Amino acid sequence: MEAHDPTPSRRSLLRSGAYLGAAALGLTAASAASAASAAEAAGPAGRRAAVAYPPTHWIPASTSNYTVASRPTQYSVDYVVIHVTQETFPDARDIFQNPAKKVSAHYMVASADGYIGQFVREKDVAWHAGNWDYNTRSIGIEHEGWVDKPAYFTDALYASSAALTAAVCDRYGIPKTRSRIIAHSEVPGATHTDPGKYWDWARYLALVNG
Repeated sequence: MEAHDPTPSRRSLLRSGAYLGAAALGLTAASAASAASAAEAAGPAGRRAAVAYPPTHWIPASTSNYTVASRPTQYSVDYVVIHVTQETFPDARDIFQNPAKKVSAHYMVASADGYIGQFVREKDVAWHAGNWDYNTRSIGIEHEGWVDKPAYFTDALYASSAALTAAVCDRYGIPKTRSRIIAHSEVPGATHTDPGKYWDWARYLALVNG
């Protein structure tokens, strides 16, 4: 997913956000039910952690693109892996829902407004890192954009993603440090470069810890 795209215009970013906002109207109820179900399954601690999550919207990936599991019982969750899609949000969504693609992430954050889609439940293993060990032990968060187009890394995207990462770390006891919140490019054996040199790690970690 490292194809290139023309530099985004403000209009294209807003159009993406408007599209996703409209989609959210139909997904909010399903998202709330999904979150409540997950929190109940996790017991009182899970219910407390779920409250801190920013709004997410359930958009299921193809069942051919992830592994059903029972984390954190089956595998501990030790990392958050930060990705950039190299696609628009709708195109990346279509990839996750295409059973032939064999790829997914737990979450994806939209550029224009910070909308968060959830594609794989946290208990399951998303195929995002290109490394099975890291897949089993991480939550993968995609971000709409391109590694060489910093205009996609908006204030809304950073704020929404940081709130999500902070909530994930709180749920699983993951230290909110650079050694546990890592780039896709830092996964052993990775061939991808995301999130790339324009991703502001200092800003992001400050928001996560804020």
